[in-house]
Amino acid sequence: MSSLNDTVDITGRVLVSGSAEGEVLFTDTALSFWGGADAVTGEIIDRHHPLSGERLEGRVLALPTSRGSCTGSGVILELILNGKGPAAIVLEHPEAIITLGVIVAEEVFGRSIPVIAVGKEVFAGLRTAKRIRISDAVAGIGSDIALTDQDQAILAGERGEAAAVAMRMVLRMAALEGATELIDIRRAHIDGCIYTGPGGLAFAEKLRDLGGRVVVPTTLNAVSVDHRRWQAQGVSEALGRPAAAVADAYVAMGAQPTFTCAPYLLDDRPARDEQIVWAESNAVVYANSVLGARTMKYPDYLDIAIALTGRAPKAGCHLPEERAPQVRVTVPPLEDVDDSLWPLLGYLIGTVSPDAIPLVEGVSQHLPDTDALKAFGAAFATTSAAPMFHIVGVTPEAQSPDAFAALDLPTIALNHDDLQRAWRELNGADAGLVQLVSLGNPHFSATELATLAALCRGKTRNANVPLVVTCGRAEMAKAEAAGDVALLTAFGATLVNDTCWCMVTEPIIPVDAEVIMTNSGKYAHYGPGLTGRTMRFGSLAACVEAAVTGEDRGKLPAWLG
Repeated sequence: MSSLNDTVDITGRVLVSGSAEGEVLFTDTALSFWGGADAVTGEIIDRHHPLSGERLEGRVLALPTSRGSCTGSGVILELILNGKGPAAIVLEHPEAIITLGVIVAEEVFGRSIPVIAVGKEVFAGLRTAKRIRISDAVAGIGSDIALTDQDQAILAGERGEAAAVAMRMVLRMAALEGATELIDIRRAHIDGCIYTGPGGLAFAEKLRDLGGRVVVPTTLNAVSVDHRRWQAQGVSEALGRPAAAVADAYVAMGAQPTFTCAPYLLDDRPARDEQIVWAESNAVVYANSVLGARTMKYPDYLDIAIALTGRAPKAGCHLPEERAPQVRVTVPPLEDVDDSLWPLLGYLIGTVSPDAIPLVEGVSQHLPDTDALKAFGAAFATTSAAPMFHIVGVTPEAQSPDAFAALDLPTIALNHDDLQRAWRELNGADAGLVQLVSLGNPHFSATELATLAALCRGKTRNANVPLVVTCGRAEMAKAEAAGDVALLTAFGATLVNDTCWCMVTEPIIPVDAEVIMTNSGKYAHYGPGLTGRTMRFGSLAACVEAAVTGEDRGKLPAWLG
């Protein structure tokens, strides 16, 4: 690294080739580009992030890594294609989500920017740099990876051009991950079906038109609109048509129209140790942590590439040794907890363990069920880049109290002040009037719909406060059969399928709504940047109370007070 006239020349491990120079935009805080950057304007919109309000265009973005949503790769793609992205990206260490978005831009659209990882020491030195120059950086392309005859045939185009393009993407990411070979996978879940902009639609339709066809059972994540009802819901043609077209392109390639961000709720779930490729951050974390299946945190677009080839890098959480905890997190004693504990705790543990797999101690006595673990995992995946967690006495690989006793782990001891601080962070709006209650991020399960119906029974919704629940088609069908949908409809709740709150826009969110109440730690974090509204966070019961009274009085739960 050298400096002349305030311009720093840097070298490092090249992830994407190229040359660039520009003003430095530095942060030592990881960023989720989905919910963190506006793909149209290039503004950082994560209102919890130190760079909030900054613009990316033409600058060299220096950040340690990504976090949160797998859809960040889609946002990177759109930023590059519309000319609002950074001139280059400098990472502390190699990272998949950001890099994959740039690789897709290069492989499919012939547009690119350099991406380079420089290591901890060099990265820290960029804090005071004014300009960065990257000259003639050349990336490796995975030539050292052992390929089977079948892999070679796919790469040579014998299964069609779509599969060949997909294999090139798989090999480039395998090289980034340090894999020396590929493995077969049993199933896929595609997050790239979200509409991030015209680039993502063009990508999906190009693979379809090149004859792309999935070779393993493949489910689809929630898309950007209720695929069957977006017109009746008043969604604009400008969003509804392309969003539906993205979904249709993936279905045409053989994916199932499940349209849920909680594929682990489907009847056909992965088994323990099953090798899978799932994208969508909460789904990845749940699959690894709660089901004990094996997947990396796959970026959008790499998910479909692997589904088209059936082959994935042998790296990360596919390997037993990569699933071990790296930090111990202890939770203080708590009494009479309610359901708001789990998203709060997931959010907080993600902030203190931003890139390390945690071993959580001190919560097994609260007997978290699958809904609690869903809420925990979604919030954790929002603030941490780690692909999984372990909870002693709860999750399958930590069932025994002595499961990881031999590991000498650094310990982070949480206290009540930490929990209260996290509660304040999720409650960005002052206590008072609420104009919308948002539930189902991730998608509500049938058991959550039943609990909600019981809370709403005999009550009347405030006419000025819509209560909207997003859920998958299959779980809603179960709730209909149980009579819970009828109870919720009588209360005045609206149920929306196929999409989820990270994609929901007006008019489902009322134009005049200023404060949104939610029980989701994930949405409480992303909501301000995605919607421009402020958020209140609380238990499911508190959300129902807000829908009835029209306000959240801001009372702390007894276990937290």
